[in-house]
Amino acid sequence: MPNSFVESLFSLSGQTAVVIGGTGVLGGALCEGLAQAGAHVVVAGRSRERGEERVRAIAALGGSAVYEEVDATSRESLSSLRDRVAAARGAIDILVNCAGVNSATPYEKISDEDWDRVIDTNLKATHWGCQLFAPQMASQPEGGSILNIGSVTSHLPLSRVFAYSASKAAVVNLSKNVAREFAQRKVRVNTLCPGFFPAEQNRKILDKDRVANIMGQTPMARFGEPQELIGAMLLLCSRQAGSFITGAEIYVDGGFTGNRF
Repeated sequence: MPNSFVESLFSLSGQTAVVIGGTGVLGGALCEGLAQAGAHVVVAGRSRERGEERVRAIAALGGSAVYEEVDATSRESLSSLRDRVAAARGAIDILVNCAGVNSATPYEKISDEDWDRVIDTNLKATHWGCQLFAPQMASQPEGGSILNIGSVTSHLPLSRVFAYSASKAAVVNLSKNVAREFAQRKVRVNTLCPGFFPAEQNRKILDKDRVANIMGQTPMARFGEPQELIGAMLLLCSRQAGSFITGAEIYVDGGFTGNRF
């Protein structure tokens, strides 16, 4: 028998969620979680093939989703996405800024071009998403929720991810500042910080020795599965369960950060 109390806390029925970077591994899992909680999901990314594949997967689960093309590193593209979704749906209730890339280059060899590529995708795109979507949400009767994606590297130094770590530390700081700015305008802004979840942006650095080192410092001694991010996401995005949560950061990392502090 369905638990009506739990459903009332976490249901996203009737809401519209935009996931920028929804064509990736982690973003795709978040799309599916939002859809299963009742939201209509806009899977936004550059790969139409992967986006439409994700839409079909959501439909197979009984959810509602569409694909929208967007370049997260273009302010104009993000602005157009916002306007298209608002026109089609009337309101944008949830935004997840999930676009991300990494660089495995040693610090002394990072080129300016590589540094800029990581900062533009991970930080500037998140800033633009917040700056463009938060005022739209603030104009709506129910406000909205923005979820940005940080990392365990937001606070902990790790080798071979210098630009990535810098960008993710800035994402956490940005999220707290935007949360403060919109706290009285019905827009909540939080950060979800995954631990080690093998995905496109980190496979190049997960060699045998690095994996052994990570496992040795992760109390649960395993990698995370993408769907294990969904619970924390729903808490932060829910109007009911997360109604008094803003400016927060939640780590989903098998104990990695707690083991390091």
